Amino acid sequence: MDKRRVVVTGLGIITPLGVGVTPSWENLVQGKSGIGKITLFDASHFQTQIAGEVEGFNPEEYIEIKEIKKMDRFIHFAIAATKMALDDSSLKITGSNAEKVGVIIGSGIGGLYAIEHYHSVLLEKGPRKISPFFIPMLIINLASGQVSIKFGAKGPNSALTTACATGSHSIGDAFKIIQRGDADAMIAGGTEAVITPLGVAGFNAMKALSTRNNEPEKASRPFDVDRDGFVMGEGAGIVILESLESAMERGSKIYAEIVGYGMSADAYHITTPSPGGEGAARCMAIALRDGGVNPAEVDYINAHGTSTKHGDELESSAIKMVFGAHAYKIAISSTKSMIGHLLGAAGGVEATLTILSVYNDIVLPTINLDNPDPECDINLDYVPRKARKMTVSYALSNSFGFGGTNACLLFKKFT
Repeated sequence: MDKRRVVVTGLGIITPLGVGVTPSWENLVQGKSGIGKITLFDASHFQTQIAGEVEGFNPEEYIEIKEIKKMDRFIHFAIAATKMALDDSSLKITGSNAEKVGVIIGSGIGGLYAIEHYHSVLLEKGPRKISPFFIPMLIINLASGQVSIKFGAKGPNSALTTACATGSHSIGDAFKIIQRGDADAMIAGGTEAVITPLGVAGFNAMKALSTRNNEPEKASRPFDVDRDGFVMGEGAGIVILESLESAMERGSKIYAEIVGYGMSADAYHITTPSPGGEGAARCMAIALRDGGVNPAEVDYINAHGTSTKHGDELESSAIKMVFGAHAYKIAISSTKSMIGHLLGAAGGVEATLTILSVYNDIVLPTINLDNPDPECDINLDYVPRKARKMTVSYALSNSFGFGGTNACLLFKKFT
């Protein structure tokens, strides 16, 4: 059976630079930073006191008041971003199509807010004071579950947890479900909300976070020699994928076509990428092969680019391994420089931004790239500081997670 073509018809994002696609995109194009002092809890005694918090988000605009308390913040984000994406696509889920519309929304960690809160309740007030909604608040598949319940999607329903690759794996798996004919449309992406005392303390214990507390907006600096770790962010990124037939039948706007999906494992270390970035390189190569695309056709890569020493160096090596001389002609940028690392939501948000780059022919910048690190190859084009207008026909979005799990998505300008 011929593989069905799959297109993107709706987008919804919540980031530290805006609630919604328009404010987030406009601020990113302007090269603004969404990183600031942590306000969600008192971080004054923590090594890291900065993060990319979502501001101005009101769950009451998307969820019934009585339901809000039954859900963790990461689920609030997922529902809100899904509503945005469905509204954007004008996809109506009805009795006639519900069984052919599915949901895959993942999270790297899940309901850490709920876990911390109810652990305190247990210690202070005893087991009888634990909410009956505690478990449904925290388990990761309840983002997909609550979305399917609220919007009536009865098709394939799943949830992935692959650390920082979660959002990309979710979109990739949804792509394959439509491609083989098991659904006509999928709601897919990632969501995360773990800027909590335990979350920050845990990453601090790993020495993974930036401690540039006096200059929050300059703390996330991928590929820069002065980077000192990543900056945590929160939010969600959701896309509506549809078969081309479904989208054309509805007369829907089409942002881009998704043509390739790569997966690989480093099989090396729980946090450090494999030597030379070979696992990431295999993943990119698989995505290109899946899409039948020559490496020389790729115009842009939205890099994983976390602002960690080994991660940035090895991703740079992986790109050169896959693209050879063409690597120096590709625009490469890390949007984490502006919004931080959204962990399980990163792949969903960054896929959305990559799609918008293809649609708008604008490549977002890597801000704070003041002193490029020679170990990342200063001759690669990291689009420093300012967005760039250019034709983007093919673009890759990279996501690499703890445990050595890798995901790459390949998007094409729709014609």
